Parts: sequence; structure tokens; C-alpha cells
Amino acid sequence: MKTYFKTFSLLFTLFLLVSCNSTTNSPENEKITKRVGMVIKLKPESIEEYKKLHADSNPGVRDLLTKYGMRNFSIFLQEINGEYYEFGYYEYVGNDFEADMKKMGEEERTIAWLKVCDPMQIPLEGSNGWTEMERVYFNP
Repeated sequence: MKTYFKTFSLLFTLFLLVSCNSTTNSPENEKITKRVGMVIKLKPESIEEYKKLHADSNPGVRDLLTKYGMRNFSIFLQEINGEYYEFGYYEYVGNDFEADMKKMGEEERTIAWLKVCDPMQIPLEGSNGWTEMERVYFNP
């Protein structure tokens, strides 16, 4: 029984030391999670090519998304009244969303990727690209 309490005491002390480490929990090192939903139309004549570009087998810019903190990036396609809409979702995990998105936008491969994909899409009225959606519910 003494050995059990010694082991528990040692583990609890280590837990306290790790969880109280100021570097791990300091605000400047703390990463935030930003959940983003967005929508845009897709030209019907571009659907097959768009799907090929985004196929799991095409590496595209996946590594750049990861490099700049974008996780769980998904795009869904839905036809509504004869028009095709894409719904995109991702989670940004990092310290500075605006700075990371700016850096990713300056990458040569991102620029080349958007030159191919952007003409396939039709922004919603009043927008010049994907329209960010309002999140009304989240269940962690």
C-alpha cells in the first residue's frame, strides 16, 4: 500500500509541475482554434475537374494548409434548385490567423492553385470569393 501512495504522490507531483509550466500555458504560446464555415457556387461545367483537383490522390496544396495551421479542411458539394454550392469547413489552430493566411496566400503554389480553382467558382452576391458563414452552433 505504501508503494502505491509513493507512486501516486510522485505522479501527482509530476503532473502539477508539467501543468504549472509557465511556457506551456503562457498566452503568447497558446494556440487558438478558429472554426470556419464558408460557401461559394461552383460552375456546373467545372464540377468534374474540380473534383479531380480535390481528389485524395492529388496532393495539391494540402501540405501548405497544414503548414499554416488549417486542420480538418473539408469541402462539400450540394445542388440546390439547379445551382451547385460548395460548403467548406476548416479549423485554424495557431497564434495569428491573419498573418498565417497572408503568408499562405503569398506561397507560389497557393497562387498557382487559386489561378486554376477560382475561375471554376461563382462568389455569392456581394463577395469576391468564398463567403464566411456565421456559426450558430458548436458541440465540442
